[in-house]
Amino acid sequence: MSDSFVDRNRLWSRLGAAVATLPEPPATPIAVVDLDAFDANADDLVRRAAGKPVRVASKSLRVPALVRRALDHDGFAGVLAFTVAEALWLHETGVSDDIVVAYPSVDTAALARLTASPSAAAAITLMVDDVALLDVVDSTRASRAVPVRVALDVDAGLRLGGQHIGPKRSPLFDTAGIVALARRVVERDGFRLVGVMTYEGQVAGVQDDVPDQRTKSLLVRRLKQASMAQLEVRRREVAEALAPLADLEFWNGGGSGSVEATAADRAVTEIAAGSGLLVPGVFDHYASFEPRPAAFFGLRVSRRPTPQVVTVHGGGLIASGPTGADRSPVPWAPPGLHLTGLEGAGEVQTPLTGHPAATLSIGDLVWFRHAKSGELFEHVRDVHLVRGEAVVDVVPSYRGCDRAF
Repeated sequence: MSDSFVDRNRLWSRLGAAVATLPEPPATPIAVVDLDAFDANADDLVRRAAGKPVRVASKSLRVPALVRRALDHDGFAGVLAFTVAEALWLHETGVSDDIVVAYPSVDTAALARLTASPSAAAAITLMVDDVALLDVVDSTRASRAVPVRVALDVDAGLRLGGQHIGPKRSPLFDTAGIVALARRVVERDGFRLVGVMTYEGQVAGVQDDVPDQRTKSLLVRRLKQASMAQLEVRRREVAEALAPLADLEFWNGGGSGSVEATAADRAVTEIAAGSGLLVPGVFDHYASFEPRPAAFFGLRVSRRPTPQVVTVHGGGLIASGPTGADRSPVPWAPPGLHLTGLEGAGEVQTPLTGHPAATLSIGDLVWFRHAKSGELFEHVRDVHLVRGEAVVDVVPSYRGCDRAF
């Protein structure tokens, strides 16, 4: 990652110059995406996927123009959506006609719209891990004339010494239970089993090359290796058991942090990725790839409480997940600024210390990186697409389209 003080100072100057070309100064936070970095990250994901298509995780973007931009890259195909309502909207607006909803849904209003629309039902695949979810779908329709596409969400965690390591997602782990649910889907009128999902979050979403945590990083890498070895065997066993029941269209796996390892598994036919396009703070320090941060938000200095401290307006864009310092935004450019231990990143103001504080004036911009991809754009309506020192387009986020999923 190009994170030297020189590079970050250049970024500070470049983004400031780009925003200065706008007809009116935008309100903060000013969200920007560096298109050169975005495109380079897209190309790198395709390279790492080694010929297997990359399905765009829309949750990690939440900007229709960026989802479209990713899909325009050779090697990307289809969308992995967050909700049924989002999937319907992406289909209706022409973003994609191949959308897999990554999580089970009990949104009966959205499901009713899906089951009433042959075109939507043909384009959107629902995720299930319990027969009760099939009952929810059936409760929304008067007829089973429109078949509903279904994929099984199979737990991809590591079982080690009686412990489960990984996201607490699906109850489907043992092959017998997976086959039993698959049979229920296949035998039930109005449903088609078309795919399987195995998301190994304990591999794809955990840093494993943190400079000041070498012992922990080594342990994490070993757990990742054990997880992928165990998962490769489980995927093969499940695939063989499902083969007599259904001719699957896809087997989805992975994430931005595990692309190469997941792509090497013969059972997997496509890779899910989204965060790797923008590279937020929690995706620094991975052994598997060199990140290029592409998304930033700018806040203006509004106070100088002391000669050594500046305060920016707003800033408390805390990421989801376990609470901790790694969920806070990172003051990125100019380099050398730090959050304070007492106040951190605040909703109304964020004080910053470090040597650049003495050189900043009221009204100057400080650029931050959000900790998690996509979540930044829940806080803004406009996203400024930057190339070099110019804003080449201003596009709406989901929020800017009056959508909240």
